[in-house]
Amino acid sequence: MDLDTTSTPELTAEELRRLYKLLVATRDLDVAAVAWQRQGILPGYAPELGQEAAQVGSAFALDSSRDFAFPTYREMGVALALGVDMVEYMSTHKASWHGGLYNPVTTRLAPIQAVVGGSVLHAVGWAHGQRLAASHGTAAGDLPAAITYFGDGASSQGDVHEAMNFAGVLKAPVVFFVQNNGWAISLPTEEQVAGGTVAARAAGYGMASITVDGNDAPAVVRATRAALAHARAGNGPVLIEAMTYRRGPHSTSDDPGRYRTLDEERRDGGEDPVARLAALLLETGAADQAFLDGAAAEAKSHTDTVREGVQALQPRPGQEMFDFVFAEPTEELKAQARAWREESEHV
Repeated sequence: MDLDTTSTPELTAEELRRLYKLLVATRDLDVAAVAWQRQGILPGYAPELGQEAAQVGSAFALDSSRDFAFPTYREMGVALALGVDMVEYMSTHKASWHGGLYNPVTTRLAPIQAVVGGSVLHAVGWAHGQRLAASHGTAAGDLPAAITYFGDGASSQGDVHEAMNFAGVLKAPVVFFVQNNGWAISLPTEEQVAGGTVAARAAGYGMASITVDGNDAPAVVRATRAALAHARAGNGPVLIEAMTYRRGPHSTSDDPGRYRTLDEERRDGGEDPVARLAALLLETGAADQAFLDGAAAEAKSHTDTVREGVQALQPRPGQEMFDFVFAEPTEELKAQARAWREESEHV
């Protein structure tokens, strides 16, 4: 069934201004991160140009005192909106530490997941655990909820189907947030999603669904709030399909020119989500040009600070490659560690 979002209140002017600042900060940092990879500061990065509204809007709706987000490798905007230290977040791309330096418990953001569809299983497990842990006296609508991110390409993974079935049967309080950006790396959505949309699959798992314009940040916030309220009330999971477009490459090692033209990108990209929210702020009087200019300046300053922090990161001790593999190291691992010390540290 389609979940009704009409009763979800519109955002206030103050919320729209906060939302815009987060969108601009995400855009500025994302564009810079691509440049950092080209400059050798980061070894690799997954851009999200064009998907800022989907990411920031969904994270904006979360209650960080109880909810938990389970990202892929592309949710920098989610991390920023949740208040994660972006130097710590970017350190995961620099391979400075296994799993990243940010604390998942305090930030409510699980470690970055590079396995396609892997974070979906984790989210359902966590959500089911919250339901089991809830006392019999828990008020209706008070369940903590999980949100998990994946793309239209990942929706074809078997793990995602297993997770959705599990969540539907057990009514786990989880929101499946699909960013349909039109491409599964180099394969267009229509060539790998049977049935036309990912949202259509929700009915097969007995869950509600919402299809939302992923370039409309306020609409994404309202859709996610409605989905979270549904899940919190014990009504089971919700699948949100945010229709957006990946304006850049799949990753910094990808060349989108091999599978689409610039004309196709301009034609299919849709309205820029940052410019769209800026126009709304001006049209409604929620903000003026001075506010927009100030937000851009703040975003640039933040990006510069993050760059300085990332460049100051030092390599982790090589011994850590062996320290966190097994609780009780095997003889083979001990031998590898000794060989590494002899070769690298001349012990």
